[in-house]
Amino acid sequence: MNTANLVTLTRIALIPVIVGLYYSGLPWSHFFATAVFIVASVSDWLDGYLARKLNQTSEFGAFIDPVADKLLVAVILIMLVTNHGYLLLATSIIIAREILVSALREWMASLGKRATVAVAFSGKLKTTVQMIAIGALLLVKDGMPAILWQFGFVLVNIAALLSLWSMFQYFKKAWAVLFPPTPVA
Repeated sequence: MNTANLVTLTRIALIPVIVGLYYSGLPWSHFFATAVFIVASVSDWLDGYLARKLNQTSEFGAFIDPVADKLLVAVILIMLVTNHGYLLLATSIIIAREILVSALREWMASLGKRATVAVAFSGKLKTTVQMIAIGALLLVKDGMPAILWQFGFVLVNIAALLSLWSMFQYFKKAWAVLFPPTPVA
């Protein structure tokens, strides 16, 4: 087990900590849940940096890192939907996109064409926006300024639109490889 993979596994281990803090009812519980979420989100950058810097890239790391990202986002968004039903559509879009793009990547990898659907800027932008949105929404608690909810709500919906946009781009790239245009004779 290398350092980069340990950071990734820690991200997964932090998911129940975030959920526990969020529902604990302790004073400042939402603040602490948000703080742990931020640590987990930053660990996504850190594990990649460590893997490259320490030359610790591995097949396990390439597998577990996106799984950790998707688990973190999906579980926390589902948790937020339990308190904020208005998030259901955006959450459904984001989770469905993750499943579809993961399936596409697996299919392309089985064909030896994984690089076709490698992470693109649109996917990174989507991730950044959704992490900021989730962080804001985790802070929402009775007595908090309404602008915080509105900010998080708008951003999570922007993240859902970015999810659709990036998914379209990935499928378009895959389509071009899987079904190249036939030359006109």
